[in-house]
Amino acid sequence: MSQLLVREARLADYDDVARVTVDAYRALRGGPLGGYERALRDVATRAAAGTVLVAVVGDELCGAVAYVPGPHTEMSEFSDLDACGLRMLAVDPARQGHGAGRALVEACVQRGRTDGRRRVLLHSTAEMVIAHHLYDTLGFRRDLARDVDIETEQGPLTLMGFELVLD
Repeated sequence: MSQLLVREARLADYDDVARVTVDAYRALRGGPLGGYERALRDVATRAAAGTVLVAVVGDELCGAVAYVPGPHTEMSEFSDLDACGLRMLAVDPARQGHGAGRALVEACVQRGRTDGRRRVLLHSTAEMVIAHHLYDTLGFRRDLARDVDIETEQGPLTLMGFELVLD
């Protein structure tokens, strides 16, 4: 059996990254994603603004995440000069529960350390309960001061702030 590997996405991966990300978010939301689907499919913008990491088992791409190196990119949702972030964490619904999400978050945390960041920041939504548990086990803590309320096509949505302080 092949082992899970996390690596930087290649151009040839972009279609699979888009598919996996949209599939994971649709499964979570239980339906259409509205205009946000366009952003989820736009892997090239994520890659240009930071680094897209993928989790692969053999030749199968099973998950992806965008690592945001600091507040100076199009993907940044923060202005903290000492922080990095992660966005659009997604694991193929058929592959969830096998460590891909954890490996992707851990890879982002390691990049943050390598980049000399003091914090890793992210946003999540209330329905992402499984991800919240993962973040908790990795040492992330809820940061209510980083919550953001936005208006979506489906109505108001609170983006819940999470922070990991790096040693």
